[in-house]
This record gives sequence, structure tokens and C-alpha cells, in this order.
Amino acid sequence: MRLLSVSLLLLIPAVLPAQHSYTPADIQEGGRLFRANCVLCHGPEGDQVPGIDLGHGRFRQTYSENALIKIIQNGIAGTGMPPNNLQDFQAEIVVAYLRSLATSGRTVTGNGDAARGRALFEGKANCASCHRVQGVGSRVGPDLSDIAALRRTVEIERSLLEPNEEVLPQNRMYRALTKNGETITGRLLNLDTFTVQIVDSKERLLSLQRSDLAEYGFMKDSPMPSYRDKLSSQELADIVAYLVTLKGL
Repeated sequence: MRLLSVSLLLLIPAVLPAQHSYTPADIQEGGRLFRANCVLCHGPEGDQVPGIDLGHGRFRQTYSENALIKIIQNGIAGTGMPPNNLQDFQAEIVVAYLRSLATSGRTVTGNGDAARGRALFEGKANCASCHRVQGVGSRVGPDLSDIAALRRTVEIERSLLEPNEEVLPQNRMYRALTKNGETITGRLLNLDTFTVQIVDSKERLLSLQRSDLAEYGFMKDSPMPSYRDKLSSQELADIVAYLVTLKGL
């Protein structure tokens, strides 16, 4: 299912009227819906469709916000835009998120060098001790091989500077405490009626019986450190420049 097609984006106005007030949590959820359904065609920056740039508010025609919401829900006959089973509020916050793209910046740290960034990623920053890129590195943290196909540049930067600010649900770390007092943390792979399956800090796949656990649940904070005071602004820009080249195959 795709929320937005080329046909839909031809109809999004350059300036969307602010008819409602949305909380940061609403816009974040709109972004989740956008990433889950739209990124494949439009890219995380919203500029993958020729002639359309959601991140800079460039569109071709003007429609009301209400009309856009109905297009998201009902699709456009005779085009690649299908109808979608979305509630009114879900469609509204997708539009609110698109408005936020047009008003938010793309970069914080400035221009960087991807080659230097790769050297920092594998060396000084020690990112490969947790993350994997194209089959090389650790499985403890999320695989970053296609991070630029999923996340905006500004979001990648924010993850380096403020790792607890926004953690995608699939990347949240999990903690289990056994009845014997052992604490196990890692990346949650699966949770079913009887077991908790985790990749721990030693890259071991563990299947824990829930009946053997005293406590289990997601961790509040990300184990990823902030690089705000660990790298210079130029080094941060270089790492971001490298990460935005990682778009998968």
C-alpha cells in the first residue's frame, strides 16, 4: 500500500493551510506512516519524484487540505494512487508531516566528505562495533546498509547528536531480567506467547522462556552514545555525508 503516488503529489499545495494544531507526537506518527508507506517511491526527503520536492515545498497545483486528505483515503481513479484504509486523523497527520518537511532544514552540520566519513565510521567513531554496513560490522545495532533510503539527512544527524530523541520502534533495545538475577539486553527480534528472542551485545541469538523471566520490556534510553562532544562539527558532517550514501542495493 502506498499513501502517496506521483499523481497525488501533483496536487499538494505549495503552502498548506494550518487548519488544525498538531502535537509533535502527531507529526511524528505522521512521519512513521509516511516512512512505512511512501518512502519507497518518494524517498525520505520527499524529492525522489521528478519535479516534486516535499522537503522544500515545491509542488505543481494547489488543493485544499481537506481535498488532500480525501485523496489519500480514496486514491485517484486511473492512476497509480490506490485508496487506503486510513482514518481521517491518520490522513491528516500525514499531511501535517509533509508540511513539517517544507519548514524544517535538511542539514545541521554542513557539508562533509563521504570518504573521510567512512574512515571515521570504521575508525575513530567506532560505529562498526554496533552497526553493520553491506555485510561488514556488528549485528548488535541496526543494519545501516540502507539508512539513507529510510531516514532524512536531518534525522540521521539528530540520531548522532541526540540518540534518544527519536528511536524507530524496530530499533529499540530490550532488557530481560531472569528469575536468577541475570540481566540480558539486546535488540529484540521477536516476542511471542512463550519466548523472547534477542540478539545480545555479543551478537548471540538468545531465545528466552518468558516463564523464566522476572521482568522484561523495552529500555527507555538508547545505548548509542551522543557524538556531540566526541567529534568535531566537520567530523560529524563527514560521517553524515557517508551515511547518506547508504541506500542499499
